[in-house]
Amino acid sequence: MGGAVVRHHHYGVQHVLVVVSLVLSAATSLRGAGRALAVMQECAGVVPWSPSWSSTRLWLLRLGYYKLTRAKEEGSDWVWIVDHVVQTGQEKCLVIVGIRLSAVPAVGKYLTHAEVEPIVISPGTQSNGEIVYQQLEEARKHTGVPREILSDQGSDLYKGIRQFCQAHPETSFIYDVKHKVAAVLKRELGADPTWQAFSRLAGQTTQGVQQTALAALAPPRQRRKARYMNVAELMGWGVRMLQYLEEEGSQRQEWDRPRVEQAVGWVRQYRLAVEQWRQLVEVGTIVEQWVKTHGLSPSSAQQLPQQLAGIGTLPRTQQLGAELVAFVTAEAAKAKDGERVVGSSEVIESIFGKWKRLEGEQARSGLTGLVLLLGALVSHTSAAVIRQALESVPTKTVLTWCREKLGKTVQATRRTLFAPTDTAEQKQDQIKLAA
Repeated sequence: MGGAVVRHHHYGVQHVLVVVSLVLSAATSLRGAGRALAVMQECAGVVPWSPSWSSTRLWLLRLGYYKLTRAKEEGSDWVWIVDHVVQTGQEKCLVIVGIRLSAVPAVGKYLTHAEVEPIVISPGTQSNGEIVYQQLEEARKHTGVPREILSDQGSDLYKGIRQFCQAHPETSFIYDVKHKVAAVLKRELGADPTWQAFSRLAGQTTQGVQQTALAALAPPRQRRKARYMNVAELMGWGVRMLQYLEEEGSQRQEWDRPRVEQAVGWVRQYRLAVEQWRQLVEVGTIVEQWVKTHGLSPSSAQQLPQQLAGIGTLPRTQQLGAELVAFVTAEAAKAKDGERVVGSSEVIESIFGKWKRLEGEQARSGLTGLVLLLGALVSHTSAAVIRQALESVPTKTVLTWCREKLGKTVQATRRTLFAPTDTAEQKQDQIKLAA
């Protein structure tokens, strides 16, 4: 399995590739990857020879650093997808992943992690429009001036991107469609007392049934952050509950009917509202999916109304559909003739989600060296890439980057604050206490 051994390493390229792939592609933990490899070796009748979790961690960090710092092709058709990621503590990290318009997947396909390239991973304790602008100017040195910058309209990001676009008129800012839909739903539902009451009762129902025989009826847990990017889950539960309650004979015989009514019978009073919310969410979902798979171009904007035809008969739904079509049309107008730009930043949100899952409990320590995993998670990882990364990036280079780019983590600060005192001091304290 090992193949040729990497220079100055004990393990072969294929050996390292398997372990790294278990983490990046199979969602295996750093500790679990080595153990999984040992199991495979034993099943194949090979004497287990697997790396420690710390070796796996360093391989991934070196891979992430290599992908981040390797030379990028310069061109005028780069798309930058930009966002901030935060953890416990005061630091936040600007992340830019990119792809050239010439490499964007064909119509009908999604943009994947392997198709984007890491451009910037820049941690810091401060962020404002000017800082973001300077970070974008630094990124320009790697790819040239991009054709498009895709992001949400977070205050710092928007100010910095707007300043960059003013300095480079050839760059167009595109507002991510998913954040636009979430903003519209927040406006529609955030001030709706009926939705607020429904959400509150759903939360109470979750608490009431989760440890009972009726746990299967529990609503999905509502997120505190990005709540309006995930309203479809709660709305879908409401639709399913109404169908369940109204279908004859649908109740499980072992469930006490009065208990079912007590737990979820309240959903009936929201029948009309749930249908209205369903239509709103369906319109938003169709628009998101269309932009994600078709991109933004004058022709795609013209076809979108056909996709919404017949979806929702309520005036509120039709107004929302018209607003989103107008938004897509305005953003698509920024594309040149024959050009199809990217309109969804979902790929970077997905990268962040995968990274946070791999971090696990270490997220409580704030931003750590594992932030370089963001570089390892994207673009293609082959045996050739593994060899180049391990032979060109020594461990000390990664450690230096972490020391220079990252502040003191929450965990390190905690260890300093609560470190045991000197033994002599402890004895003096004990004497004082005894006295």
